[in-house]
Amino acid sequence: MSVAEQMMIIKRGAVEILIEKELEEKLAKSARTGVPLKIKAGFDPTAPDLHLGHTVLLHKMRQFQQLGHEVFFLIGDFTGMIGDPTGKSETRKALTREDVLRNAETYKEQVFKILDPEKTKVVFNSQWLGALSATDMIGLAAKYTVARMLERDDFGKRFATQLPISIHEFLYPLIQGYDSVAMKADVELGGTDQKFNLLVGRELQREWGQEPQTVITMPLLEGLDGVNKMSKSLGNYIGINEPADEIFGKIMSISDELMLRYYELLSDLALSELNKLKTDIREGAVHPMEAKKRLGREIVARYHGSAAAVSAEENFVKRFRDNQVPDELPEVRINTATDLLETKVPLCRLLAMTSLVKSNGEGRRAIQQGGVRVNGERVSDEAAELACTGEYVLQVGKRRFVRVRFV
Repeated sequence: MSVAEQMMIIKRGAVEILIEKELEEKLAKSARTGVPLKIKAGFDPTAPDLHLGHTVLLHKMRQFQQLGHEVFFLIGDFTGMIGDPTGKSETRKALTREDVLRNAETYKEQVFKILDPEKTKVVFNSQWLGALSATDMIGLAAKYTVARMLERDDFGKRFATQLPISIHEFLYPLIQGYDSVAMKADVELGGTDQKFNLLVGRELQREWGQEPQTVITMPLLEGLDGVNKMSKSLGNYIGINEPADEIFGKIMSISDELMLRYYELLSDLALSELNKLKTDIREGAVHPMEAKKRLGREIVARYHGSAAAVSAEENFVKRFRDNQVPDELPEVRINTATDLLETKVPLCRLLAMTSLVKSNGEGRRAIQQGGVRVNGERVSDEAAELACTGEYVLQVGKRRFVRVRFV
């Protein structure tokens, strides 16, 4: 591909490319010399399971693989024991060596559902960071000032509010940057929250006489609520190891706007096809539900295979159609910032809020009598609660339906 064609693919979904002109020059040089670029993305193994938010970077890495470049999946087994302070209002608890290695093994199993194992080099940063002496670490620390560190938003806020900042947290951006020096990276990928750390890598490479890497920041994928970053702690995530039916059902619950964002960041659909799909949806040629089904099939097939994707769709359709859920439903939007501040809401209360019943008590009685379904599934526990994220189809009796969307 020409440089322009490669740049079109690389820029898909990216928030920022620093510096874009430098990347074009790197791509041109690679084409002239036949030497692929070294593409680096680091992952601290802080949790054993990956969700779709983690895969945004992996998809961009795969695109670089398809363009013929060399991809390095860097497992931060050394940095993981420090704990990334990014976005944290307090010092993060460090993981043990055993925790890190155990999580790293599960990462290796999961990433190859996206990356081509034949074209991926898995590396651990303890390989070079563990070899640094105390003298080396002091020399590295001398490359950056405290004033520059406090330019980081989270450090600056904690300093201003007199919250503690441990000295080892200042080391995190430095040793992440040193990874780029050790690997002689041409390009580093990271989320928008990693921009400071990625730019430290550029500066350290200059200090070591290397050509500075290009930094590409990718957006933080919103979770099922369409507002907050996808996170297990918020319960708004889709785990890549979840059952096929669960993944498909969660994809079907997202808003139409979020669906298109997931297409852009997670789908293999070509840009031309994606643009046509957007036009077809806007003009009414394609119903948003059909577009979601297509996305659900693609995501499920990636992690569970095509047969599981077909089965998940059939199960979803059967569950809803057997209960005669209309295609067009009245919709109630609930703002979690103003209307409902809790993270969970009793189902009986939600039924009353949406006017499916007149009171919480009537809602409890409807549940007890077996007349309430959530996303096609009968609920019999009158104390049942729902997470205040994403979207639900509520049904009372045979003919009363409403779609609840938390925003």
